[in-house]
Amino acid sequence: MTDRPNVLWIMADQLRFDYLSCYGHPHLHTPHIDALAARGVRFSNAYVQSPVCGPSRMSAYTGRYMRSHGSTWNGMPLRVGEPTLGDHLREAGARAVLVGKTHMRADLEGMAWLGIDPDSEIGVRRAECGFEPFERDDGLHPDSARQGWSAYDDYLVSHGFESDNPWEDFANSGLDADGELMSAWLLKNSRLAANVPEEHSETAYMTNRAMDFMESAAEDGRPWLCHLSYIKPHWPYIVPAPYHDMYDERHIVDPVRSVAERGDEHPLLGAYRNGRVCQTFARDEVRKHVIPAYMGLIKQLDDNLGRLFAWMDEKGLSENTIIAFASDHGDYMGDHWMGEKDFYHEMAVKVPMILADPRPEADPSRGSTCDALVEMIDLAPTFMTALGAEAKPHVIEGRDLTPILHGAGNINRRYAISEYDYHWSEMAEALGVAQEDARTTMIFDGRWKYVRCEGFDPILFDLESDPQELVDLGRSDARDHVAVRARMDAALLKWATQHHTRITATPDVLAGQKLAAEEGILIGFWDEAEFEAHTGFAFSDLTPKGRP
Repeated sequence: MTDRPNVLWIMADQLRFDYLSCYGHPHLHTPHIDALAARGVRFSNAYVQSPVCGPSRMSAYTGRYMRSHGSTWNGMPLRVGEPTLGDHLREAGARAVLVGKTHMRADLEGMAWLGIDPDSEIGVRRAECGFEPFERDDGLHPDSARQGWSAYDDYLVSHGFESDNPWEDFANSGLDADGELMSAWLLKNSRLAANVPEEHSETAYMTNRAMDFMESAAEDGRPWLCHLSYIKPHWPYIVPAPYHDMYDERHIVDPVRSVAERGDEHPLLGAYRNGRVCQTFARDEVRKHVIPAYMGLIKQLDDNLGRLFAWMDEKGLSENTIIAFASDHGDYMGDHWMGEKDFYHEMAVKVPMILADPRPEADPSRGSTCDALVEMIDLAPTFMTALGAEAKPHVIEGRDLTPILHGAGNINRRYAISEYDYHWSEMAEALGVAQEDARTTMIFDGRWKYVRCEGFDPILFDLESDPQELVDLGRSDARDHVAVRARMDAALLKWATQHHTRITATPDVLAGQKLAAEEGILIGFWDEAEFEAHTGFAFSDLTPKGRP
């Protein structure tokens, strides 16, 4: 127990908002996540700052938009010196600890330029998004040799699961009827049970490691934020028994798509849909194979969270720990004839977000649903407030959600923003788009979702009349639609031209800029009387350096 609350920040990778029962899924029941919502606030309009892992997470960890921190794609290093949540919390005497995934790639070139040893304390923090790594595991290493192993691989070997690649051969493969090992990288194998007992799976293992951290944190005494970042339900889509056959075709919700979408479609959306992943997930047999496994992974996650929450209750941690639950983006699962998550339909860019604050101040909002527009970058300033960190409006672009949590007001956001860089992709190649132009930006006001596509017409959806986003109004010549597009484009321009790199503008620096005259730097004054009338103090009191 500490005077300040602790924070457990849970993130599930590639979890759709609508695949939880508290968000309306008709067949997938998630009672433990639902119970968390019942004792906190469930946000129904939470949006990520990019619909892909790396930049979305870098925005979450910095509290800044993608165009501000510059990490625009998976594997794009977060530049050395970019302030992170962990940096801000350490200044306040709190720990920021990682258990799981970040998708962070260190700026080794920048560290070398500055003479920072990657193995030093500072170097490790720069390489881990500012977190203290209790356990880092991004999971994605299907062909790794020993040098690419994680602690989880070693854990599997220690429990008798030995191979050249335990992560691949046990946690992410299954056995067919003949006992042959089948990789879950092939979607046809998604319905097999993972070749590992549930208690040794990635989800169970990372849950245990979070408990290990919280057990050890008592000896330190400092308040902490623990980022428990699960690898699943991200692909490879395979789950251990008994979750592998809990769901079948009867539990699959019909896809959100229409034949008309494939008609006169936007060139960029057409290029996406003609790509390999979308072509695959548009097939019904693929959906029938993958979605039951995806649901099983989410059910397993919910059960492990139930185990974790019960353990926290038993240890007395629940009464002093804010619990936040979210995902970094969603998953199309064949909706709109698409796979993966690389655009801005609701199932990709909208995420679940639940915040449960045990303090009495949060009693007025307990069990409520908030439909205000919120963004993933809002979590950083909210955690900073809870752990006593100084507000930094010159750095943090998110908004503190504490007024909502405590029933004291709203944050009054007019627009949510998300960005995507597709320069790497087959879409850019197919369309002949240069690296500097392979960029889209979404702005959403709660009704109108406008996507600026550099070099192409915009895309526009009206979620009031078309909640499934089936009709693109980006090229409509109706007067109302023309006016909406102009308004949204102007709002994007205003957002884009705001300060976003002035992170050194601390209050002390800004105050110092106003002291120029007092220090004797005199520009534009005609005589002593004019100077004294303007500044309010005598010219004779200046230091000699300011004298003419």
